[in-house]
Amino acid sequence: MIDNEGYRANVGIIICNRRGQVMWARRFGQHSWQFPQGGVDQGESPEQAMYRELYEEVGLQKEDVKVLASSRSWLRYRLPKRLVRQDSKPVCIGQKQKWFLLQLVADEKRIDLRRSGHPEFDDWRWVSYWYPVRQVVSFKRDVYRKVMKEFSPVAMPFQERSDHTKRNRDGNFRARRRRRNR
Repeated sequence: MIDNEGYRANVGIIICNRRGQVMWARRFGQHSWQFPQGGVDQGESPEQAMYRELYEEVGLQKEDVKVLASSRSWLRYRLPKRLVRQDSKPVCIGQKQKWFLLQLVADEKRIDLRRSGHPEFDDWRWVSYWYPVRQVVSFKRDVYRKVMKEFSPVAMPFQERSDHTKRNRDGNFRARRRRRNR
């Protein structure tokens, strides 16, 4: 589904393990690594698309993961001109993405990149939480930085956080101001 501004509705998936690492996958036949992602079909909710893409790209099912968070808003990136297919109608100039942070609750042996029969990835590994921000292709970097920052209080609950967050009464994280020396 491409909106009237030329952005394709898409979901992004960050899968973390209990050690706070995230799954990083290599695009099939390429040297490019990224998080799993895919389009939202007509009549499909972002959550439904996320579970479908999770199975198609990673081979995991709903019971293999726990949803920890979803992005507050749709995040957009624009494709470089060389990647925009001008001959397609409507023209897609980029992606608008709803992101999901998932915790793998099943054994990692359940990950099967070839389960759907049409693999999008040919390799994967666990990497440190912030590693993808530095390694993803440049046109996706800003979206990765924003979503990783938004999810960091949930994804890294036992590590020191640079954004100085703490839980509110509802158990959600909120930013807290630093006190100035007076």
